[in-house]
Amino acid sequence: MTTITTDAQLTTLINVFTVQPERQRTLVELLTRATDEVMRHKPGFVSANIHASDDGTRVVNYAQWESADAYREMFSDPTARVHMKEAAAVADHFDPHLFTVESIHHR
Repeated sequence: MTTITTDAQLTTLINVFTVQPERQRTLVELLTRATDEVMRHKPGFVSANIHASDDGTRVVNYAQWESADAYREMFSDPTARVHMKEAAAVADHFDPHLFTVESIHHR
């Protein structure tokens, strides 16, 4: 389960994909399948959430890992690399970065 707190010792991946609107659904399905079949089984994986923009031009992967090292280790899996290559081929651009949660606000 995704839990957003400032005291969690997690690394957050936020990857913003730019995509043509006619390919947004394909990318969402590809990322969902890759997460279900591969990523969630990797050591250190905590959660992933795939978001699609209303205008069809963006897909965002918000994923939590136990550590930056666990996230980086995932790249050593050949199957994970195949899925990432497929996503890169569908997207026009992608911009992954690792983050820490610094502030949370609620109503």
